[in-house]
Amino acid sequence: MPFPGDAYSPKQIAESINNVGIKKANLPTLQTVTLGVLAGAFIAFGAMFYTVVITDSHLGFGPTRLLGGVAFSLGLILVVIAGAELFTGNNLIVIAWAEKKITSKQLLRNWGLVYLANLIGALASAWFMWRSGLLDSGDGAVASTALKIAEAKINLPYEQSFIRGILCNALVCLAVWLCFAAHTVSGKILAILFPISAFVALGFEHSVANMYLIAVAIFQGGTDISWAAYAINLATVSAGNIIGGSVLVALVYWLSYLYHSEPSS
Repeated sequence: MPFPGDAYSPKQIAESINNVGIKKANLPTLQTVTLGVLAGAFIAFGAMFYTVVITDSHLGFGPTRLLGGVAFSLGLILVVIAGAELFTGNNLIVIAWAEKKITSKQLLRNWGLVYLANLIGALASAWFMWRSGLLDSGDGAVASTALKIAEAKINLPYEQSFIRGILCNALVCLAVWLCFAAHTVSGKILAILFPISAFVALGFEHSVANMYLIAVAIFQGGTDISWAAYAINLATVSAGNIIGGSVLVALVYWLSYLYHSEPSS
């Protein structure tokens, strides 16, 4: 018998995610949207924290990105521990779809509602951040950092945005996967910390984070970033996120642990 504190096995994790996916796909619309708005705001909090932490850092490129990644991890910690519906994490619902426990219509309904709700939460957070005057902190240094972050994202070639989106959500969904192995809040936080810090430090692209990071720069002004460029970036990164989470994590683990297998005892 395994020790009660031991991590759940990968097969048990796959089964748990399958069951959770069924529940998520069947959530009422109001609950799905409300929790989706929260997730957009939670990821925005992480992005706000990241922006302030890297501002005027003299640690050097790598250490600054690592520190920023640790700060950004706040977003997924809030989503997982407090409870919310995040589009990128919900790519794991594909396991329930592959198991034929939910339909394609249910899957796309969840993704559509959650994506729209995440967008609302992120845009509202960006507006609040802009109107709060906090971007003027550090004699305007925080605003300058926010603008540089957004401009760098918008100016990425489409192919790079797409590929970085794939790599990003592979790590995000792995972070969520690891959370299912943990028994405690501290274990879940630790499971989130390294994958999320890695994707931020490596410069990968997260659609919900970009919903906030680009919008807050547009609200702040002083940049040529348009709402059309914002939409194109989100479409490109989101497509990559879907492949990274749904195919490289969800379907790979489904094939590995659930396809033609018996349930764990």
